[in-house]
Amino acid sequence: MNTRKLAKLIALSAVLSFAALIISGYAHSSHHSKTAGASLNEESVKALLLQQQADWNRGDVSAFMQGYWNSPQLTFAASTDFTRGWKPVLERYQRSYPDKAAMGHLDFSDLEIRLLGADAALVLGRWNLTKDSGASGGIFTLMLQHFPEGWRIVHDHTNADPQPKS
Repeated sequence: MNTRKLAKLIALSAVLSFAALIISGYAHSSHHSKTAGASLNEESVKALLLQQQADWNRGDVSAFMQGYWNSPQLTFAASTDFTRGWKPVLERYQRSYPDKAAMGHLDFSDLEIRLLGADAALVLGRWNLTKDSGASGGIFTLMLQHFPEGWRIVHDHTNADPQPKS
């Protein structure tokens, strides 16, 4: 192999190595940004749920409802029926929990937050409600969408455990 071909081969090898370093650095940076963004979004979703829990425990159904999408397209599924629309969901909560004593103390647990894209999330979890009259609980599945004002629940499917806890 002559010197000229060897020099070209070394130069080409250096350029390819440099390009590989840049590409792998970009891929790592892009992955890190996506991971950081996902973590931030998961924390934002969790913060919304913790705010709802705090609002509930203050006895403030109206503030609790701020976590829901204020739209006629909001859906709430319970064990036996569907409620459609933000106002009917609010009215359902107000009928079922007319005062702070009826609302009791709410705890969410076993939260699993799965981002389905930049503006959609699925949340699985358990709820437990403790009142003077006893305790109840169950599971829920939430679909959330990210709007300019933040994350909002667009669908709530909540079921009570068949045997209330005492």
